[in-house]
This record gives sequence, C-alpha cells and structure tokens, in this order.
Amino acid sequence: MATLLHIRSSIFGDSGQSSVLANDFITQWHLNHDKAEVITRDLISDPLPLLDAELVSALVSSAESRTAKQQSIVNLANRLLAEVRSADQILIGVPMYNFGIPVQMKAWFDLLARSGVTFKYTDQGPVGLLEDKPVVLIATRGGQYKDGGYDFQIPFVKQFLGFLGLKDVRTVYAEGLHMGEPTQAESLSAARAELQS
Repeated sequence: MATLLHIRSSIFGDSGQSSVLANDFITQWHLNHDKAEVITRDLISDPLPLLDAELVSALVSSAESRTAKQQSIVNLANRLLAEVRSADQILIGVPMYNFGIPVQMKAWFDLLARSGVTFKYTDQGPVGLLEDKPVVLIATRGGQYKDGGYDFQIPFVKQFLGFLGLKDVRTVYAEGLHMGEPTQAESLSAARAELQS
C-alpha cells in the first residue's frame, strides 16, 4: 500500500490555493494507487511548538535525564519523524508569506532536524540520514518571484530537505495569483497540469 504524507501550511485552510492544488494532487494519487493511504499533517489546525531553548534542550538530552515536558517534546518529534519515514512520497504545500515560508512550517522543520537522528556531521561535511523519496512542493505566490531572483523560499526548503537526505524534490509553481483573474487562472491551470504529469 502506497502512503502519501501531505503537509498543509496555508493559514487559509481549505480555501488556500496550496491546499486546493494539493487536494487535486491527492485525488489523482488515489486514482493511481490502489489502497493508497494519505497522512495529513495540518500545521495550522494542529500547530507545533516554536523553536526555543527548552525545545532544543529536549531534543539533545539523553533519555535518562529528560523531564516529563522534555519527553513530551521528544515524543512529538518522534511522531513527526515516523510520518516522514513511513511515507512513500511527500507532498508539501508552500504558500509564500512576506517572502518566506509559513512560521508553522519552520516549526515542523525544527522538530525534524535532529543531530544523529536525521543528519550527522562528518569530516566530509553533513550527511542526511533519511531515506530519499519523492517530494513534491507546491509553491503558491501572489506575485512572480521564481525567475526574478526573489525566491527565498524554495532554495531554502530544498536545502533543508537535502540536508536530511531528501534530494528527490520537484517544485510546482503557481505564481501571480494576486495579479488579476486572467493571470491567476492561467497559473493555476498550468500548475494543475504539471501536478497531474
């Protein structure tokens, strides 16, 4: 049975364009995979704790020295990691807010980045410890940034995923979504076609 992990991060929920496009992808995924399972991690409706000293201390602590609160943080990080490891493919909606990724997505990243668990440093540099698998990024933006040198999102996301070992990353862009209805319609249509290919 194929498993897809869907990461939602649109603050607009089901009406967010990244969510709408992701739902189209998931519909096709079900058609292409018998007995397919979709695990959805909604970072907006079920927010994760933001990075602070307590969270970092929990993730680097030894099991025998953890407080109950630190153990609860580690348990959460372990659940997130198990979702990633169990998936055959990962679908991530990446809406752009103020030139960056949603803060809720950064919280997910911070809980996944664990030295000795998802990456390690060697004398040849860092090595990702996650098994590589296909990742699809749906990048939705009000303006047009991909070809203008102002895309600070996708290079960061791809670098982070690659740092953990996830290098098979494909990005589907839907840009110019606030630049008038014709531009929006054309961009969404092109993104849908690319997601189905």
